Amino acid sequence: MNYSYFPGCTLKNKAIDLDKYARASAEALGFTLEEIPEWQCCGGEYPLAKDEIATKLPSVRALANARDAKQDLVTLCSACYNVIKQVNDDMQNDENVILKVNNYLAHDEIEYHGETKVLHYLEVLRDVIGWDKVKAAVKKPFTGKKIGAYYGCLLLRPGKVLQLDDPENPQLLEDFIKAIGGTPVIYSQRNECCGAYTMFEDASIPKSRTEKILANAEDMGADFLVTSCPLCKYNLTKNKGNSKLDVIYFTELLAEALGLKEAE
Repeated sequence: MNYSYFPGCTLKNKAIDLDKYARASAEALGFTLEEIPEWQCCGGEYPLAKDEIATKLPSVRALANARDAKQDLVTLCSACYNVIKQVNDDMQNDENVILKVNNYLAHDEIEYHGETKVLHYLEVLRDVIGWDKVKAAVKKPFTGKKIGAYYGCLLLRPGKVLQLDDPENPQLLEDFIKAIGGTPVIYSQRNECCGAYTMFEDASIPKSRTEKILANAEDMGADFLVTSCPLCKYNLTKNKGNSKLDVIYFTELLAEALGLKEAE
């Protein structure tokens, strides 16, 4: 199984482990991530202004590339997934955006109408590979480890567009934790925003939010947290304070469970 792959900017520098272990684990589980050539930054956040078109063009180019390759488009970064899937929804349902984007891209001989299916890597594991097959491939299970899933906001919301999981009671990462042999820890702050986007406006906001998230997870017995969002990982680590909890990318845990880190 081959998928078009949009890594995004952060996975090429600060989040190299998120990318590297995803590729290795994919091959071990029977699918391949084919990086889209000459992709451009998705912008990092979905523009809410209805007349903002230019920042959506890189996402549409990536989507059109995947369509032309006759492949679904897979992302890893929560922000990239959020932006690209919302833009794809625009290209299916918003006639104003469809018209203006295609007018822009006509010079590049691109016309796009939302034909590509956008998937998060976790969706491939859940819906294509299946948790039973993931579990069967595990060589080093996280037996006895209590792991807290941290979703943040970009992976789940807006729920009607992303449709990844229930925004209020998600199970995707908990099912992943079970598949690699760990014990998921349910805590109330797991799908609350860490406040990372407010850090330049008021650094006290992400600090306060991080403290609540980590304290809540610790109180519920978590040994560490797992996430798919580079920005969340940065913020939770930067504002960690005296918390004992590390924040680890889910792909790193997957690769370790599959026995791939030792092979490297």
